[in-house]
Amino acid sequence: MQDVNIVGIDIGGTFTDFVSYDAETGTIRNWKNLTTPTEPIEGVLQGLAQHEDLESVAKIRLGTTIATNALLTRRGAKVAYVTTEGFRDVPFIQRGDRRSHYDITWVKTRPLVKRADCFEVSERLGADGAVVQPLDEAAVRELAARIRAAGDIEAIAVCTLFSYIDPAHERRVREILQEELPDLPVSVSYDVLPKWKEYDRASTTIADAYLKPIVSRNFKRMQQRLDEIGVGSKVGVIKSNGGESSLELAAQAPVQMTLSGPTGAVVATRAVAQLTGLSNLVTFDMGGTSTDCSTVVDGQENVTTNFEIEWGLPIQVPMIDIHTIGAGGGSVAWIDKGGMLRMGPQSAGADPGPACYGRGGELATVTDANVVLGRINPDYFLGGRMKLDAEAAHRAVKKVADELKMAVDETAYAMVQIANNNMLGALRAVLLQRGLDPRDFALVASGGAGPVHLCDLMEISGIPQGLVPNYPGQFSAFGFIMTDARVDRHRTVQQVSDRFDGARVTEAMRSLVKDAVSELAAQGYVSGVEVYRSIEARYLGQNHELEVLVDGDDFDEAAAQAHWARFHEQHEARFGFAIPGEVIELVNLKVVAVAVADKPVLSQLPKAQAEPQAVSSRRLRYDEGWVDTPVFDRASLLQGHTLQGPAVIEEDASVTILRSNQSLRVDPFGNLIITV
Repeated sequence: MQDVNIVGIDIGGTFTDFVSYDAETGTIRNWKNLTTPTEPIEGVLQGLAQHEDLESVAKIRLGTTIATNALLTRRGAKVAYVTTEGFRDVPFIQRGDRRSHYDITWVKTRPLVKRADCFEVSERLGADGAVVQPLDEAAVRELAARIRAAGDIEAIAVCTLFSYIDPAHERRVREILQEELPDLPVSVSYDVLPKWKEYDRASTTIADAYLKPIVSRNFKRMQQRLDEIGVGSKVGVIKSNGGESSLELAAQAPVQMTLSGPTGAVVATRAVAQLTGLSNLVTFDMGGTSTDCSTVVDGQENVTTNFEIEWGLPIQVPMIDIHTIGAGGGSVAWIDKGGMLRMGPQSAGADPGPACYGRGGELATVTDANVVLGRINPDYFLGGRMKLDAEAAHRAVKKVADELKMAVDETAYAMVQIANNNMLGALRAVLLQRGLDPRDFALVASGGAGPVHLCDLMEISGIPQGLVPNYPGQFSAFGFIMTDARVDRHRTVQQVSDRFDGARVTEAMRSLVKDAVSELAAQGYVSGVEVYRSIEARYLGQNHELEVLVDGDDFDEAAAQAHWARFHEQHEARFGFAIPGEVIELVNLKVVAVAVADKPVLSQLPKAQAEPQAVSSRRLRYDEGWVDTPVFDRASLLQGHTLQGPAVIEEDASVTILRSNQSLRVDPFGNLIITV
């Protein structure tokens, strides 16, 4: 481990979290403060001001939900979409499937662009990349004049037919638009997603343009403010694939930031898997605004390009496979038209926040319910640095209770149970719906609210083991100091094994490798770079591809035959059969370049010499009613300590609840392992 001091920052919807590592002393420090929603950088600067020696920091890694929130709330730019003549309706036709086959009231998801803002240009490439219709450059200039006259377009997305084979037309369209409209950012599909499937490519390119103005403005302000305190050159922003990028490069490809913040918890979970030997983990990261779930299987996270903003709106860039729902500590209780109690997805956020925050909020939230149930100590929130108003929480929950004609504690317990069931749906989405057995996993609870609900979710999900890591309230920020720089490059190069053009595939693979390594170099990573290459292939006529690792860039006859043989082997291993002699179709090339970064060395806790002692007790509401429950300080728990529920384990940024049928042990690194 080199002497590298590093800070991880996670800008959440409610709190901004900080974790710093001091290489000289080997200590890790964590803290948090409320997010400043209108100007996120203010919360970052307030937190950095609490660092003891900012000049000694060599690297700051920042995760942000700016792009995520802009997409989910549809507060992005007004986009003009430019495509090949005859194809302006692709974003509206979308796919042929339906979300609900038998619901006659179902309405297709709206694209991120209006049809009136979709334009066509005369040009056409064939499926082999040959020019069928030359680009009409005069028409492009006329189109630019129409966009200028409209006066309200903020960004342009360009996606022409078969441009993933030859981007010449797309790039020339961009050049003309930038000459005519120099103030408007332009996204072209070859740079964003050079892969086949017109709708997926169009949707992803539109999303990139939709995000560019808002992300660029925010990142520019961040860069200026961070430069003012002398750390601007040290900042990297986390991408959706778990790697990092400079603020400047990230602003040029904002769609890569779609899941920036939530990736940290998954990267941190992978590190926990290596420490504990638990190879199958499911993450449950519950913050104030949302809950994120993902899996680490056999010690590795899953990186996917199969992501949708909403049903039917794909973004096909590489990202860690995370399922997000609008359920968090700030989720608001409400009663629907049928008189049923509901929770979220509306959130009280950071301003005004839950009623118990004392910032003017009056709506009952999950956090208020946990205060009423005794799970959260109002005098020890954030280690006592932020006092909660228990009376305000009680008043807020009582309003809901009066409407339901229920007792206040029963209402609070019902609120928590409904929130738990919402989160159970997210766990099932990443486990059962993907063919994974919950009984084979341990549930990792993070986020400030995650450990509070872990005991309940273990009970209703059938997951037999739980784990509360160190720094659960700042777990994503901890993941940022444990991550590597990573660049993914994909490109469609369609070939068939009986008419294989090895020279073309070799050239494309080398180009992808060069681009990936060059981007890492631009971030300052020139040593320790590992490059992984693969192809996505299938038997001719199949609908889905199988990814096969390849050894190098060359695809001569001998190498090609070796790749086909490996495909047959992996197809049989995956699906139980192979078809020797059948034509194989190569669809996509993939390159992943990783610069393995120095990481903190985590030390073990001292071994326990005596039984743990409770520091206090308080009454908590469980299924069976109110129970006097001992309270333990997590800082006093040592390696080998065990506890039997019911029990409460408090720490600065979270609290872990044990039911009576659950037990806990402390592993050598301080992780809390919970079993039923």
